[in-house]
Amino acid sequence: MQQFDLLFRQALDGLAATHRRRAVRPFTPSGTDVLVRADGARLIDFSSNDYLGLSRHPVLCTRAIEWTEQYGTGAGASRLVTGTRPLHEQVEQKVARLKGTEAALLFASGWQANASLVPALARLSVEQMGASPLVFMDRLNHASLHQGCAAAGVRQIRFRHNDLEHLETLLRIRQGQPGLRLILTESVFSMDGDRADVPGLAALAERYDAFLCLDEAHATGVLGENGAGLACEAPGGVHLVMGTFSKALGGMGAYVAGSAPLCDWLLNTASGFIYSTALPPAILGAADAVLDLLPSLEEDRQRVALYGEILRSHLQSAGFDTGASSTQIVPVMIGEASDALRIAAGLEAEGMLAIAIRPPTVPQGESRLRISLSSAHDEEAVVRLAKAIIRLCGRA
Repeated sequence: MQQFDLLFRQALDGLAATHRRRAVRPFTPSGTDVLVRADGARLIDFSSNDYLGLSRHPVLCTRAIEWTEQYGTGAGASRLVTGTRPLHEQVEQKVARLKGTEAALLFASGWQANASLVPALARLSVEQMGASPLVFMDRLNHASLHQGCAAAGVRQIRFRHNDLEHLETLLRIRQGQPGLRLILTESVFSMDGDRADVPGLAALAERYDAFLCLDEAHATGVLGENGAGLACEAPGGVHLVMGTFSKALGGMGAYVAGSAPLCDWLLNTASGFIYSTALPPAILGAADAVLDLLPSLEEDRQRVALYGEILRSHLQSAGFDTGASSTQIVPVMIGEASDALRIAAGLEAEGMLAIAIRPPTVPQGESRLRISLSSAHDEEAVVRLAKAIIRLCGRA
């Protein structure tokens, strides 16, 4: 079995030489915004996606425990065998109400949902329209959507990031071609913290008879009325909304929301749904609780938005590039991976965790610190972070 280890070691050495080798590190949560390293060091967490600090919220914890005690630790099978419980349908109904759709369908993760939905829609195109779909993809979409295209065997038609003029050009020149037109994009982009023009996308989808899929993983809970995300900016104009419970909603799992026929089609054709064991009661309990809680969290949404403005203001005043960020995600563009790693290490030495993001997650030469802000932070910590970045980069 070890005869191939030399190949693995050589490949790993190649990653290390270009500052791209990764390793996991254990952290123990201590409160809603502090992690404890294995050596006992306490770090303010500026890297997690727990944007509302809900992962340790007592209401979520209590319902997760209650549902575990009442229904057990696992579902035992996939949803299409014996895994479906009334709990799954209850959470799906709440998701549909939040998103203003007819129906919703739960998945184990956002990756699984995205990687599954594209092949399912491609099958629809082939079977009902006699041709493969035309997939129009924002070039900065999450890797799971790219994986979905690869699994479906479809060629992407990539448009420049958030460039609706480019997208329209691509749609226009393919007007006469057969196949379902799919527009795949995100509402908030995870590495840049910028927003898509959802009403503009919906208008293009209507004009060119395209099916609009919107990944709301980083918007749900934080943006929109009651935290419903940005699809609410174009009522009825987004045909499929994907989102997760694993970020601002403080838990795990994902969903697709849309029309009842759409969700029924995915139930019948999305491999990630068909062949996966159903979500367990503990996960469902946390999801159910957070959906009840969301409308009461407007102050938290306003606070994390304010922190984003404060951080960008300090960094931009010192000459830093924070891209088009307008949300709780603030990228600090550094450039070389080695420099990003060095600055992240300096912050960690001062008790702040801000992970360096390197290729292939971002393009070569665009390594950065990806700052994720939470309503659990306080303004003093955000300002301290900004000043530390400025100082460590020699711009003080």
